[in-house]
Amino acid sequence: MTENTLRARLCAWITEHQLEPGMRLPSERALAAEFGSSRSSLREAIQQLISSGVLISKRGGGTWLRQPQQPWSEQRIVEPIRQLLAEDPDYRYDILEARHAIEASTAWHAALRATEADKERLAYAFDALLKIKQSDDADLAAQADLRFHLAIAEASHNVVLLQTMRGFFDLLQSSVLHSRQRMYTHPVIFNRLNEQHQAMFDAVMAGDAETARQAAMDHLGFVHTTMKTLHEDEARQARITRLPGHQPQHKENNG
Repeated sequence: MTENTLRARLCAWITEHQLEPGMRLPSERALAAEFGSSRSSLREAIQQLISSGVLISKRGGGTWLRQPQQPWSEQRIVEPIRQLLAEDPDYRYDILEARHAIEASTAWHAALRATEADKERLAYAFDALLKIKQSDDADLAAQADLRFHLAIAEASHNVVLLQTMRGFFDLLQSSVLHSRQRMYTHPVIFNRLNEQHQAMFDAVMAGDAETARQAAMDHLGFVHTTMKTLHEDEARQARITRLPGHQPQHKENNG
């Protein structure tokens, strides 16, 4: 039995016995008897799985199923920024700036490289976005919005850009959700956003790279500027309420 075959059998055995991360494997003697192999061959198969990150060997403590580690992007990029956002929500503008740079590139490449299958997925995502735009469920709407943007990133066929977008998915979802809550209650802004998504979609589907890039930049530039304006207006209103003698306005109850 080759080491590759033994390695495959060992992986299958782990799955069949429903071992979970952090659980210990039986001894080499017991596993060798289980598979009818030599201990040296089994030891080599185990070493291959250790090298690939499936197993971990503890000195004097046997072999264990490794605890899954967070992706590098989650550990080094997303989590630190998530902590910054928790401390200061204004870091959301940094996220929008990052999106501005990334999505201008994904839109450009998507227009040049999208296959028919990519365009079909993009059309499906765009249709879902249009159907849900009137929804009162801001979280659901934010997910549809991001799926549309990720569909463009997938159509770019640039692994680095796509993985960056996916790594930022949670942060982007927070950004889009916040944007929708603040902007989609304003009819004029709401209509502009719909027009911008339409422009991005049309340009990618038509294979017009420059127009797609510009549409993405216009869209995220508009979001950034509008968010800042709304935030400043709210901060101004908050300051007014703290003025001496200010009387809060109460809505009349006509019911």
